[in-house]
Amino acid sequence: MPSTVVHVAFGALVAAALLREFDAPALAAVCGFAALPDLDTFLGIWVAGGHRAILHTALLPFLLGAVVVWDARRADSWLRGRFGNRGPQVAGVGVVALALGGIGPDLMTNGVNLLYPVHDTFYAFDGQLKLSSTEGVVQTFVEFGEDTDTVVGTTETVHYRTGVDAAKGQDPKNVERVFPVVMSGMQLLVVVTSAVAVVGRFREANR
Repeated sequence: MPSTVVHVAFGALVAAALLREFDAPALAAVCGFAALPDLDTFLGIWVAGGHRAILHTALLPFLLGAVVVWDARRADSWLRGRFGNRGPQVAGVGVVALALGGIGPDLMTNGVNLLYPVHDTFYAFDGQLKLSSTEGVVQTFVEFGEDTDTVVGTTETVHYRTGVDAAKGQDPKNVERVFPVVMSGMQLLVVVTSAVAVVGRFREANR
């Protein structure tokens, strides 16, 4: 599964691509948005099935985005008053990082409770898109029917193992706790690419 390091790397890529004024505070804010969903790892200790649900719901970026747009249109914008004229733009980029960097990688890997708490179902869009000479265009990201991996389960049946919460219910004594950093070559490539992009933007900003 993608670690917080990988989520932050995705957030940094979003920041490098979209921030008009690139500096350390703005980068940190956007990366913070991308890391936010992983906080429900701790909430899942007290709320059964809460990990990948409470802060991984698509409703979170939707609602935060609506608040940012509403605030940006106000004459006495709180974001502008607190962070200057660039406040709404940084917050908007942060919401994009939350959706694409915080929730997206988990949705595309093991799954998230996409519409929690309105609809308690974990979905995993872990598939492929290909062109076949015999079948034409084939996609397996979103599938329907009984024999499908798209629907994973509900908060009653799904548990994602983490170093903080290793097992559903009480953790066994002396259980191994694993805290992933990068779990595949592709994830390592994302982290390295993100670092290169951030260094490039800082060099450009300091010219």
